Amino acid sequence: MKAIDTLLAFLFKERGESVPPLAESDKFRVYRSLVNVRPPLPVSDEYRIAESEYLNELLEEKGIVSISDLAFENGIALWRGDITRLAADGIVNAANSALLGCFAPCHACIDNAIHTFAGVDLRLSCDKIMREQGKEEETGKAKITSAFNLPSKYVLHTVGPIVFGELTERHKMLLANCYKSCLTLAEEKGLESLAFCCISTGEFRFPNEEAAKIAIRTVREYLENKGSKMKIVFNVFKEIDYDIYARILGKNQKA
Repeated sequence: MKAIDTLLAFLFKERGESVPPLAESDKFRVYRSLVNVRPPLPVSDEYRIAESEYLNELLEEKGIVSISDLAFENGIALWRGDITRLAADGIVNAANSALLGCFAPCHACIDNAIHTFAGVDLRLSCDKIMREQGKEEETGKAKITSAFNLPSKYVLHTVGPIVFGELTERHKMLLANCYKSCLTLAEEKGLESLAFCCISTGEFRFPNEEAAKIAIRTVREYLENKGSKMKIVFNVFKEIDYDIYARILGKNQKA
């Protein structure tokens, strides 16, 4: 039995359902939907082995991007692509306050992608942190977990501000705190490279231009003030964000 079939059999069985007839082209979409909505429950060793095999197959198809493949200037690189392909010491996830990942099936957010390709143990790990904490994660703070099946070593989870209406100075402060918290935590854990996504843009409606300015300013100030040698990647997915970051950073490189 192929790994994907083992995974689907497990996921449907725990729901008390039989696996429906599925075309090969539909299996990933159904698998992703099931793990996206699945609560943080234990899995068997058989499941973990099949999951690791399957997710590694998908990663091999997408291709791993190494930090050494990127062009750094003063410790900072700009890269446009899928952050779940990036083999940095740490990648940053734009999480929600529950810190358990996105439960919307196949949603296009980075939270969903990271949890999907890391595997179910990421949600279990986050659930353990949240149970011990006993409350929702505060905006501007950060937590760290293993990256499990991702090519990075760790995932740093941070909750950015949600902008309703006019952008305020508090929104800006909280977003800067997200970057500071991640940088400080990464440094404490001995990470040598860290990739940031565009925290709070998109679903959280922080204006892209202002978010990029805050991200770049905060990172530059941290690296300079701390004398840090950590390599920082600004990871963007959309062309609009790449253009904004490239202009602010003064780069003309292509994605």
